[in-house]
Amino acid sequence: MDQKIAVAVVYVAAMFMAIMDTTIVNVALSTLGRHFHVSANGVDAVSIGYLVSLGVFIPISGWLGDRLGGRRTLLSAITIFVVASALCGLSTSFGELVVFRVIQGIGGGLMTPVGLAMLFRVFPPAERVRASSILVLPTAVAPALGPVLGGLFTTDVSWRWVFYVNVPIGIAALLFGLVFLADHRQAGTSRLDVVGFLLSGAGLGLAMYGVSEGPVEGWASADVLATILAGVVLLVAFFAHERRSRRPLIDLSLFADRLFRSTTAVMVVGSVAFLGTLYLVALFFQDSLHMSALRAGLTIFPEALGVMAGSQVVSRVLYPRLGPRRLLAGGLLAIAVSMLLLTQIGPTTNEWLIRLDMLLLGYGMSHVFLPSQAAAFTTISAARTSGGSAIFNAFRQLGGAVGVALLTAVVAQGPARHVGALSVPALGAYHDGFVASAIVACIGAVIALAVNDADAAPTMVRRVRRSAEEEDEPEREMAGALLAPVAE
Repeated sequence: MDQKIAVAVVYVAAMFMAIMDTTIVNVALSTLGRHFHVSANGVDAVSIGYLVSLGVFIPISGWLGDRLGGRRTLLSAITIFVVASALCGLSTSFGELVVFRVIQGIGGGLMTPVGLAMLFRVFPPAERVRASSILVLPTAVAPALGPVLGGLFTTDVSWRWVFYVNVPIGIAALLFGLVFLADHRQAGTSRLDVVGFLLSGAGLGLAMYGVSEGPVEGWASADVLATILAGVVLLVAFFAHERRSRRPLIDLSLFADRLFRSTTAVMVVGSVAFLGTLYLVALFFQDSLHMSALRAGLTIFPEALGVMAGSQVVSRVLYPRLGPRRLLAGGLLAIAVSMLLLTQIGPTTNEWLIRLDMLLLGYGMSHVFLPSQAAAFTTISAARTSGGSAIFNAFRQLGGAVGVALLTAVVAQGPARHVGALSVPALGAYHDGFVASAIVACIGAVIALAVNDADAAPTMVRRVRRSAEEEDEPEREMAGALLAPVAE
């Protein structure tokens, strides 16, 4: 089988599981707290343990992929993720569940960066935009599908299926990869930078922990401040160490690459606005609009349709003509407009208008996801792709965590209402959060102006027009293969 299809199938399945896992577990947190008799403040260890584990292992993913080979590392990561998912579902105590979530995070921290590096090794720059229009599937569908499935499982089946759902997808991807993936090992890989790994893992892990705990414990909490400060200090020490190291864990000279630096920055800011908002709207629809978890998930789902439709428009029409710069800026402005429209929504708003706004949100985000991912590695050599992928994914994960923390903090400072003995955010508090998200998106649009289309020119090559059947056949073959493991 063509390695472009083989790598794409396994990568999409892995990314789909990793992204969906976050939103589907969030829906089940209150149920988990009741089942294990854990307080609302304590149950978030299920999410935080996973995020911290991601932060620890993403930096080492590039080195492992080069040292052990992409195929072996990716399939091992999928195996860890699937086995840990099954164990999470079998957990008999809260302590077991948290431990298995940490192990699951190890697999998640390795899967996406290694898969992305493999993807950009088999797809030359001129083909990355068309490939990305299909590979946007997990990024579009998974965050929106998570609340739907999470609501169904926790309400009508069992919270355990929130974790079991990864097993059939992972097994299908693993078997497919064992049969069809070819191996690639980067020649001349140096020994592991142990000091760099310890500094980066501890620094990023502590930073993720502090950012995640801030909305729960309060940003003035001594523990939160100490954790974030310690994380920042360790990351500064890590960067200082890497600059002097003869065999650095991460090649910091990648930040000297103008296109990589600017597209990564845009992706980070876009993740803050987009992923933070997806988290917030799920709560907003349930708390302020009084929707069930399932109904809220179905209302969010048009976002996925917007991303998928927009990605086709971007890849087939806009990107070859306009390049990434204007698309990134325009997409982030569209996201800002969608956020401001959310501030006009209340309990009497027609649900179809809300769904149209979700469609606009997804359409705008397609103009960020696809161009930034397609352009980011254009001027990065194949030998440095693994390191670049680790950086790109680490910052994207951190951006999502910061987005959730930032918007949660804004909402917490807003007006509240009392439901029995509980104090919950009022409608205006959520509106404040959406305004904050719109401001972040506008900042991202300004950053996008630093992207130079000339640097991304190799990805803007327009394909020679052939017959419709000939042109669409490779995409139909790839799309069918990509959807197979998800359908399983």
